[in-house]
Amino acid sequence: MKTNLPESFIPDKAFLFKGVPVYFTDRGSGPAVVFLHGFLENKEIWNDFAEALASTNRVLCIDLPGHGKTGCLSYVHSMELMAEAVYLIVKKLRIKRCKLVGHSMGGYVALAFAEANPEIVTGLCLFHSTARADTEPKKTDRNRAIQVVKKSPSLFIKEVIPNLFYTTKQKPLKRLIAKTIAIALKTPKQGIIAALEGMKIRLERELIIRFAPYPVLFIIGKHDKIIPYEGLFEQAALPENSKTVVANCGHMGFYEAPEKTLAAVKEFVKE
Repeated sequence: MKTNLPESFIPDKAFLFKGVPVYFTDRGSGPAVVFLHGFLENKEIWNDFAEALASTNRVLCIDLPGHGKTGCLSYVHSMELMAEAVYLIVKKLRIKRCKLVGHSMGGYVALAFAEANPEIVTGLCLFHSTARADTEPKKTDRNRAIQVVKKSPSLFIKEVIPNLFYTTKQKPLKRLIAKTIAIALKTPKQGIIAALEGMKIRLERELIIRFAPYPVLFIIGKHDKIIPYEGLFEQAALPENSKTVVANCGHMGFYEAPEKTLAAVKEFVKE
């Protein structure tokens, strides 16, 4: 029977975690790579990367709790709770070893996963992400953000998303900003607040990268306004097997510098 779906369409799958379906895509075969999106995003952001890697790897892209199609589990989605959801999928699919690529909040989840399941992880990519906990000023900012979200999630989203990009003036980026806003607007109010609460209380995990027995890749945005540039170089010096790639972009390298960041991830996955 013919359908109107594109040939590249990958159907969503789901497993129940604490009574809530956690959605993901599963494509390709070979060594497993798990992609974890950031705050206000969903697994769609990784479509181009997943398609590029599926010829050589098994690629999983997951909607984290409160994002995409995955529902909310709690009033607080801690990084540990999200990592448990990721582990459930990996376990159900009988994947014994995998590399993790996490953008921003997805990196925090990847670190929590690596701490809880070190025997599974063969590589860790912090894509515009950090192993450090929130500073006190950052926690205050999160609290302010929560108050704004309670009043108007859409206002919060429309104010925050453009700030993730290095520039909002170029026409191609304007389309990508609009696309990112559209994805973010799908995130329910409870999902936004639960993630903000979870990021606010996350633990520092520099020890995880310092003693990592696997390669650690840092993808850094030269103009990233969200993650401090200098602090990432300090962290990148900690692992024994570490590589740093700096892209001329803000916080959204997979959109702003797709060729450079994809090339870095491809090389990381081959190691």
